[in-house]
Formats: sequence, structure tokens, C-alpha cells
Amino acid sequence: MNNIIVLKFGGSSISDNKKLELVARRITKIYDSGKKIVVVLSAQGKTTDKLIKEAKELSNNIPNRELDALLSCGEQMSTAKLSILLNFYGYPAISLTGWQAGILTDKNSQNANILKINTSRILKELNNEKIVVVTGFQGINENLDITTLGRGGSDTTAVAIASALNCDNCYIFSDVDGVYTADPNKITNTKKLENISYKEMQELSNEGAKVLHNRCVQIGEKFNIPIITKSTFNEEKGTVISNKIEDNSVKSIIKKDVSKVSIIGNGIIRNYSLIGKIIEYLKDKNFDILKLEITEMKISIIFKNIIEDESLQEIHKLIF
Repeated sequence: MNNIIVLKFGGSSISDNKKLELVARRITKIYDSGKKIVVVLSAQGKTTDKLIKEAKELSNNIPNRELDALLSCGEQMSTAKLSILLNFYGYPAISLTGWQAGILTDKNSQNANILKINTSRILKELNNEKIVVVTGFQGINENLDITTLGRGGSDTTAVAIASALNCDNCYIFSDVDGVYTADPNKITNTKKLENISYKEMQELSNEGAKVLHNRCVQIGEKFNIPIITKSTFNEEKGTVISNKIEDNSVKSIIKKDVSKVSIIGNGIIRNYSLIGKIIEYLKDKNFDILKLEITEMKISIIFKNIIEDESLQEIHKLIF
């Protein structure tokens, strides 16, 4: 079993110094258990949005190269601060930028793809018993220019590093403790899923669920790295995203602000009872439907008008 563990913490988990201290204590507890740790961080809170806003105040025509250079600063700040804190607590830690961590990408500014990772620097620091804190969301291209990976790109960084290091899994920490049957902030009586397949999770991400970056799920599936989503703020069991598939099992329901509702679950096209319930519900409510699409893993309903969360609540209750 690989003794290296990759932990990723999102912006809401480290939005201020108090939360950063909580994250540091969580990391040191794992370090004390004998694990070699790589931590991947997002920028703190809304730092990236703030940088974009400030850049647009300067120019309406921002060169892509310079915007990448600017946006990468948020992650460099958070990794340096965490490393400072860990060292203060008496734990050896070092922060690495994307290029220092060996992350090579293509030239697609603001949406770069990782081509390969040279793990030699990370392994060197791990062998020196250090906690390695890596900037998420960024790498360098063949011209040695900084590139960024797009929204949610720190998830992709974490899973890619876990794959490159042949880890047994990758932990993604945020302010929610897993994947639910619907958004628990909007819908009551939602259920947390213990397991969900890579393909189902990709559908959820593509349809607007903000749990994981869809590209990180693709990497997890390609290299068979289970992704475990957990909360930074409690010890509750999370959700495991892996190649485990439960046939004909509905997993989640999502509403986009454009009034597209998607019901995700493997083998859903053969769940005739569920399909019948959904169609009957839509008829009873006299919704104006622009499009109803049923595929192997998804029922998608596009409404002519905006529908309220109460309707999503009724559909969730109908299914679960």
C-alpha cells in the first residue's frame, strides 16, 4: 500500500486564518499517523474573483498570459501561508508552485490541460519527511509561462498528482461532507451517497453540481484513483467516487438556473417505473416542456419557464 496521501482543500475551507489553522491541525494529525502528505490548496475564499475584478478595472483587453500570471497568485499565497503555519507548529513543510511541482500543461490559457507531472521534486521533499504543499489550479507550458486550469482546477491538480504518485486514493475536502441526492442547502431530506461511479459523477459535474471539477473525475477514472469527498469541518464519512457501479440506481437530481433539471443514475433508461412517475408528474403540473431527453445515465428536462426550488423538492420526494 502506498504511504503517500494527497489532500486537497478548497477555498471555503481556508477562507480565513482561523480556518487555515483548523486545516493545519487536521494535516498534522494525519502526519503524526505516519503518512507522507501532499496537500493541494485553492486560493483563499473569493481571492480569484477579486483578482479578476481588479484586472478588469485596469483593462478590457487583458492578455491571456498576464491574466494567468495574476490568477495564479491566489494559490501561491494560500500555500505559502499554510507552510508558514505548519512550520510554526513544528512540522517540516515546504510550499511548491505548479512549476516547482513539475506540472507541465498545454498552452490553453485559463483552461490548460495537464500533459505530465515530473514528481522528482515532490518525492525528494517527501523523502526528507516534509509536508509538501502544492499550489492547485496552475502549471507551466513548454515556454515556461504560467498557465491556469480553469474553475475547479485545484481538484484536477490533486487527482493528477495522486495518479502520478500512484496513491491509493485522493481526498477532496470542502464545506460539504459528500455528494447528496440534491443540493442540501435547497432541498430537505436529502441523502448522502456512500458511493457513486466516475461516470455518474461526471454527469453531475457536467449538469452543474459544484462538488467536483469534471476533469478531475475523468483523470480519476482513467487511472482508477478513487476520489473521496469529505468535509473539512467534521469527521463524517464522505462519498467515494470510483468504478463501482450499482445498476439502475438513481443517484441525484440537479436544477440549473436555466430551468434544466437532470436526474442522474446508472441504467436510468431501463427504470421504466421512474420514467413513468416523472412523466406523470410533469403532466399533472402542466409544465411547458421544451425538451425531455432520456439516456443511459440521465433524464434531462428543459422547461420553457423558470421553475422554483419547490418543484425540485417535489421531484426529489417523488424519486427518493
